[in-house]
Amino acid sequence: MALAIGIFAVALAIVVSEKVHRTKIALAGAVAVVVTQTISQENAIGSIDFNTLGLLAGMMLIVRLTETTGVYTYLAIRAGQLARGRPLYVVVALAGSTALLSAFLDNLTTVLLMVPITFLLADTLDIDPLPLVLIEIITSNIGGTATLIGDPPNIMIAGATGLSFVEFLVNLAPIAMIAFVVVTGLLYLWFRPQLQIAPQARERVMELDARRSIEDPDELKRALPVLIGTILLFFVHKPLHLEPATVAMLGATILLLVTTQPLESALAGIEWSTLFFFVGLFVMVGALEETGAIGEIADGVAALTGGNRTAELMGITWISAIASGIVDNIPFTATMIPVVEQLQGGAGDDAYWWALALGACFGGNFTLVAAAANVAAAGMAERSGRPIGFIEFLKVGVPATLVSLVLATGYILLRYA
Repeated sequence: MALAIGIFAVALAIVVSEKVHRTKIALAGAVAVVVTQTISQENAIGSIDFNTLGLLAGMMLIVRLTETTGVYTYLAIRAGQLARGRPLYVVVALAGSTALLSAFLDNLTTVLLMVPITFLLADTLDIDPLPLVLIEIITSNIGGTATLIGDPPNIMIAGATGLSFVEFLVNLAPIAMIAFVVVTGLLYLWFRPQLQIAPQARERVMELDARRSIEDPDELKRALPVLIGTILLFFVHKPLHLEPATVAMLGATILLLVTTQPLESALAGIEWSTLFFFVGLFVMVGALEETGAIGEIADGVAALTGGNRTAELMGITWISAIASGIVDNIPFTATMIPVVEQLQGGAGDDAYWWALALGACFGGNFTLVAAAANVAAAGMAERSGRPIGFIEFLKVGVPATLVSLVLATGYILLRYA
């Protein structure tokens, strides 16, 4: 356990320092825990979430193959025109779209679709894209909290408990909406100096003919039905018993078959460094799980709260958020589920599950590695020439998470305590 914690802590410290690329460090850490037999090779492979990797790879291919048609430029120009080039309207449009799509698709898929549009829109308005991307990351995790399918922790909780889509919506959507409004408003005030749009840029956007941005109409006719079909399929993937990765890879495969673009060019659009970062991270976290390190954190919740129900709900929420910010909210949620079942004592008190969902999902905004959506967006930003630093994200993510958790605490106390 000490070795697993030590390797993970050193790797995280180097990632924070930003002196070495995070993918190199993640792979080095993964190799270290396997070579030292902290985790067996078989379990290391088993700890890799191939559903996340498949979803990422499939959506990256779809975005790459549709991007060449100019459709994202078209959407960016139309978004700027609908917002009339005003910073507040731009933020509301992007943040609102991101939160809504995250709730009914999932937050990882949403950022993969929204980030390319955001960079093109920022370029058109001649502003720094990073504040908009950071706002989208934060709101994707908040929006994903609202439903059963919006964020992986909720999907895992539903699988373990049988709680329905409507139960998630009724219990989590109200606080997710409140957190979205408050946090988005604060982020806009924080970034407002960086989002000043010159009158000339505003006029230029309003004068643009969005239709002229379509570079290959024939390719668009082939690609657009597949893109729309894939997005629609995400909405109904649960009743069809299809994993999100299967949907993404299905769409990507059909696009590869109908496109005229070279295969090598399409594959070059995959953010390989992001995928390998996830591989390394999953293996290191798998070592923490196998050695019982994450379990120790989870068991500490029960010891810390002393059997008091209100204290247990608060402990689950806050500890889940902080721990998720360190080790990723997916494996921590998996570890916490049996702990929450034990704390419930068989009473069937669903408030415990809502506390876990709020802590894990809101905790996804704590650090750059806390949620898959964060890492994916950071990889796309890096490829676009505007990388997101670990500390740079912390300056936004920590305050946003704390505000969300304070709101969640009040909500839990009012509704469930």
